[in-house]
Amino acid sequence: VQLQASGGGLVQPGGSLRLSCAASGSIFSINDMGWYRQGPGKQRELVATITSDGSTNYADSVKGRFTISRDNAKNTVYLQMNSLKPENTAVYYCRARISVQFGKPEYIYWGQGTEVTVSS
Repeated sequence: VQLQASGGGLVQPGGSLRLSCAASGSIFSINDMGWYRQGPGKQRELVATITSDGSTNYADSVKGRFTISRDNAKNTVYLQMNSLKPENTAVYYCRARISVQFGKPEYIYWGQGTEVTVSS
């Protein structure tokens, strides 16, 4: 199983970016998916999560600006980021809880990270 994140880049303050993360490989089911980030000199922190039935959870700092969504048919999770601020600069990681076979336990998988830089 692999998670491939994409969509990062350089954007000016107030701008937008859309991150994508596709899971591939031998997948039976995907439970919750989410985005985390690690800024310079900081610990990794939760940004947003979404369950298999679409329930979402956001860090207070991104509520109203970021939107997480998923396409279950494509095993993909998205993060639409609007009104970006310099403090949103970080490496963004996707995470998914995946079972590879019916009856087997779920394990957490991480993507490789995609860098977001918010700067003028």
